[in-house]
Amino acid sequence: MRPTHAPAFLLAAVAASAAMTTASAQDPLAGNPFAQPSALPYTTPAFDRIKDEHYLPALLEGMQQHAAEIQAIAANAESPTFANTVEAMERSGALLTRVAKVFFNLTESTTNPTIQKIQAEVAPKLAAHQDSIYLDARLFARLEAVHAARETLAGEPKRLVERLHLSFVRNGARLSPDAQQRLRAINEQSSKLTTTFQERLLADTKDLAVVVDAKEALAGVDASAVSAAADAAKAAGKDGKWLLTLQLPTSQGVLSSLDDRGTRQRVFEASMQRCARGNGNDTKALVLQLAALRAEKAQLLGYATHADYVLADQMAGSGAAVEKMLASMAAQIVVKAKAEAKELQEWLDRNQKGQQLAAWDWSWVAEKVRKEKYAFDEGAVKQYFPIDRVLQDGMFYMAKQLYGVELRERKDLPVYHPDVRVFEVFDADGSKLGLFYGDYFARPSKRGGAWMDNFVDQTELLGQLPVVVNVMNIQKAGDGQPTLLSFDEVTTMFHEFGHGVHGLFSKVRYPLLSGTSVPRDFVEFPSQFHEDFAFDPAVLARCAKHWQTGEAMPTELVGKIRAARTFGQGFASLEYVAAALLDMAWHTLPPGAKVDDVAAFEKQALAKAGVAYDLVPPRYRSTYFAHVWPGGYSAGYYAYMWSEALAADAFACCMENGGMTAQNGKRFRDLVLARGMTVEPMSMFAAFRGRDLDTKALLKRRGLL
Repeated sequence: MRPTHAPAFLLAAVAASAAMTTASAQDPLAGNPFAQPSALPYTTPAFDRIKDEHYLPALLEGMQQHAAEIQAIAANAESPTFANTVEAMERSGALLTRVAKVFFNLTESTTNPTIQKIQAEVAPKLAAHQDSIYLDARLFARLEAVHAARETLAGEPKRLVERLHLSFVRNGARLSPDAQQRLRAINEQSSKLTTTFQERLLADTKDLAVVVDAKEALAGVDASAVSAAADAAKAAGKDGKWLLTLQLPTSQGVLSSLDDRGTRQRVFEASMQRCARGNGNDTKALVLQLAALRAEKAQLLGYATHADYVLADQMAGSGAAVEKMLASMAAQIVVKAKAEAKELQEWLDRNQKGQQLAAWDWSWVAEKVRKEKYAFDEGAVKQYFPIDRVLQDGMFYMAKQLYGVELRERKDLPVYHPDVRVFEVFDADGSKLGLFYGDYFARPSKRGGAWMDNFVDQTELLGQLPVVVNVMNIQKAGDGQPTLLSFDEVTTMFHEFGHGVHGLFSKVRYPLLSGTSVPRDFVEFPSQFHEDFAFDPAVLARCAKHWQTGEAMPTELVGKIRAARTFGQGFASLEYVAAALLDMAWHTLPPGAKVDDVAAFEKQALAKAGVAYDLVPPRYRSTYFAHVWPGGYSAGYYAYMWSEALAADAFACCMENGGMTAQNGKRFRDLVLARGMTVEPMSMFAAFRGRDLDTKALLKRRGLL
């Protein structure tokens, strides 16, 4: 996942520029490390100097300076040109970008009450600042003039003008003054609500962590995970107990190994209850407010629904196109999920007579069936995937083979948490490409899930090389135990690294078009494309080695992992499609639609779409659907499957042409990863594939043919 933390204008259209004036005694940023660009390599943040008290003054001063720069552009007496209007905007906002890139990353990965308080204070101010730019009539008049003459431009400059102009129009630049005033109010209120949602979800996820009193209740869980649970309990002031922390999705990874049915039920029900218990962390009212505000905003901007507004600037094009795509697969997926449920119930009938399959049993029974069918279990597989070997001998090896790059660890650069590691990235010719941060371990101050972001965007205009970060939530083993990964976690590492190289290999002049600044239904394409290389024989031969003996994973076990890849895809596909359809249901509500009960709406929406199945609840329920409320994926959760179709077809192209080769890597890097948003997404895909998309590879990948 590639998230949106800050307002879109901050992430896409603002970038660092020339050095700021030296701080003086009257300067509000005197002694603040954000006052000047970092002196560290690649201007990477000076985390050893940054303290919580530095964020608020830097954000406030950054908005003030940026506003002054924008006003100067708008008030320029010279006739508008590309250089004095569009390029000037791309150079503006240095301080604001510098602090926002750090602050909004840390609100997700290592927050605390001080950071949360600052976020709550600045979120509406940032929304208002963004509106002050998009709704500045003089600025838009200049941009309109440059846009009208865009045929005199070519290449990236022309593309930049078109994308920037579209962004202004989509953010209300052509609305009447009264409509613009209402838009400002909607944006301000929405920013407050999404911040509150994020805070409540983090708090309730922490509060609902399951305390286990007896070690016997953790039977089946591997030793490293048990050790981690003991450490988590100790950190929470519950010495002598075990704490099972919750991950972001409904289905929790630990459910596949927990032998104790009562503990499984406790974990599952805790997950399902998040932010829906009527306490101070409840988000139901926030969901209703956000859905209503988004529908109203879409209407103001000339769209029937929020989904139509969002999708007009995506590959899909419309809500109807997304619903058609999802509906075309839903019935087939439900049939497969029910067939899997029948198989699981048959196992229970043979082995635990009288027990009826429940949702909290699914993963555990599925693991038993998988052991029988493929003669391996996830616990045995994990012994071959210690995290550092997967990182160094798996993922980085893939990067070397495909792209010729090397990643060398830098222990001299400061980090924002002791678990974070930094690697310098070098191209095949020895030239420097950027920095890669890896933040892989779970902690209470980090939100769930996995994602990639940038601390510094690549841009030739400003002479910046990229600084990217991958974040995951792997349970860190206790003292003396290795951190071992499930194969799902291995593929997630490869997935996020795909986002990482999308940022690292960007070779674009303008910040707005750089790196992962592409549509939601395209941004997951490179990441999912890289997942399949986790199965490459050469990768597995190097990284799949037993953590104790160093012995390579037996060929037979590798074969079983491959064969088992499509096992359980009915469950996985249904929980995903149900969540994607739930997202669309909320965001296709017309303005003024009356919804009183979040749970009832959710139930009705799933039933109407034909995906209501109690044994397989949506991957995310409405009250903890972080992707679509604060996470920037509203009306966009479908994008993972849309992008997966692109990824499966592109990977099939690689397999047809030799697999993990430097030639395939160069083509993918040159035609997709380096381009940012300088080319229409489908044109990038077609250039690499040599034809338009064929979805057969996706159906084959998921075992749905």
